[in-house]
Amino acid sequence: MTVATTALQLLSVAAEQTEHHGNVQAETMIFGVIALVAFLLLGLVTVSFRNVANRHSHKAEAYAVSHAHELAQNGHGHH
Repeated sequence: MTVATTALQLLSVAAEQTEHHGNVQAETMIFGVIALVAFLLLGLVTVSFRNVANRHSHKAEAYAVSHAHELAQNGHGHH
């Protein structure tokens, strides 16, 4: 058996495998469902982190009071 014969056999098997008459839309619907679920999960993660900065505003205020002299020298935290 030569390489060309093996390649022809593989090509003929591949051509036979591609000829099926199923519903392509129904077979590929799962990819859309997976993408939808992934985006919904990412959206849930995004929504869960809303307003996180305000949950700890007391810590931010305490830090601002204790480091007021440093903040005044640097001006809004820019160096």
